[in-house]
Amino acid sequence: MEASSSLWGGLNSGIVLSLLAVVWTMLWQALQGLQLHHFFGRHSRRLTRRLAAILDPDLTVTVAEYDGGRMRRSDAYKEAKAYLERATREARGGGSGVRHLRAEPDRDPDRVLLSMDDDEEITDEFRGAVVTWRACTAPQREDSAPKYYWRGGAPRAERRSYKLFFAERHRDLVLGEYLTHVRRQGRAVMVKNRQRKLFTNISSDGSWDSDGLWSDSVWSHVVFEHPKTFATLAMDPVKKKEVMDDLDAFHNGKDYYARVGKAWKRGYLLYGPPGTGKSTMIAAMANHLDYDVYDIELTSVRTNTDLRKLFIETTSKSIIVIEDIDCSLDLTGKRKKKKKVKDEGKDGGDKKEEDKLEKEDHKAGGSKVTLSGVLNFIDGLWSACGGERIIVFTTNHVEKLDPALIRRGRMDKHIEMSYCCVESFKFLAKVYLDVDDHPRFGAVAALLREVDMTPADVAENMTPKGPGEDADSCLAALVQALEKAKEDALMAKKKKAKGKEEEARAADDDEEEEEE
Repeated sequence: MEASSSLWGGLNSGIVLSLLAVVWTMLWQALQGLQLHHFFGRHSRRLTRRLAAILDPDLTVTVAEYDGGRMRRSDAYKEAKAYLERATREARGGGSGVRHLRAEPDRDPDRVLLSMDDDEEITDEFRGAVVTWRACTAPQREDSAPKYYWRGGAPRAERRSYKLFFAERHRDLVLGEYLTHVRRQGRAVMVKNRQRKLFTNISSDGSWDSDGLWSDSVWSHVVFEHPKTFATLAMDPVKKKEVMDDLDAFHNGKDYYARVGKAWKRGYLLYGPPGTGKSTMIAAMANHLDYDVYDIELTSVRTNTDLRKLFIETTSKSIIVIEDIDCSLDLTGKRKKKKKVKDEGKDGGDKKEEDKLEKEDHKAGGSKVTLSGVLNFIDGLWSACGGERIIVFTTNHVEKLDPALIRRGRMDKHIEMSYCCVESFKFLAKVYLDVDDHPRFGAVAALLREVDMTPADVAENMTPKGPGEDADSCLAALVQALEKAKEDALMAKKKKAKGKEEEARAADDDEEEEEE
């Protein structure tokens, strides 16, 4: 009897437990349907925010160094940095509380610009509102590093930002007026302290910066100090004035470009034999407009995307240069030859020529930049990001370039940099020898009409080589050099004519042999 009672009690307990499990399951499902956990979570977060506001009443605005997914450095960050550099300098005498400063080169070579180092703070006052700026850094995400970087074990560049702290009661003043004030004052400081720079592109994967950290920047720079100006550029005066007027019209044409719906940029093609002053023309343009120069080594750019990133990270008021573009990748008429070779290969043509062209592409650095990518770089949608940019191509052989690359609208102005003319010679004589006229001018002018000599060679021959040389001896040396160049040209002409005669004679002999 006792055994049966135990058994019955155990069964009752099992039934009760099973019933409780079913009820709990139904209740849990009902609670999930009501989403009470979201309700409690929402209210707990609200209470957390209210508690945080009591404990820390300040509001925060973060100005990050990069925007657009690190595609370009933020203008707001650069302006805030310039503003805080001035605030640090002005507050230094009265004690700004900043103990660690970062020194950077100033426009005056005897001075430095001081700014807050990482994790430092500075206070500022604006219409009775006291705010605090803090320089912050955050480590890069591990998945954003190049694969080969983590094997090296070196520190990676950090993401920088400025955090602005201010009281809740000053919200409208800070967000509405103070931040605008910071940006305007920062721009003014940047203009005042601006140093023109010469940039060159570096590895597409990044590089080591001056602090020994890995940087994602695609540009490296030095201060641009080229002395060439239009005042010292040997060029036909009429053509020189035309170029200067065109540059001035572009520089002052912001409203015009906006009115006609065009990106504020202009393309210049400089072409002519080596030594005719194409690079010095670029320096004169930069000095005339007070623009930075970005010199792109196209063969080191891996893809069209990398080329686009280079353009995005250029600033306004800049000249973007690709020198000797006829030697850069497959951007010339050779693409037509390549297509022809491939077509012939399908029909059983010469496969060796195609392999040769592919090897040449490999030697170019493995770049996958295409003509289409360069065309989009010049006047595609991305070229309208920013404004006031000049794009300059130089070439020694304009006939080799693809017509699509240099058509008007891409290269808007074509400037031929030719051999030295009489007017250019007189200009150089004034600059190098300080003479406006000389008995030897006639002989030099007559020879220049017969002989091709670059302005660089003319200037070199007129440069005094010692303390005893004067204008007469320098001009005599120039006349001698021109006469020798004339003789060399005549000899080369005779040699070329003789070679053609020999080729014609050999062709005649071949025809006679075929007839026999």
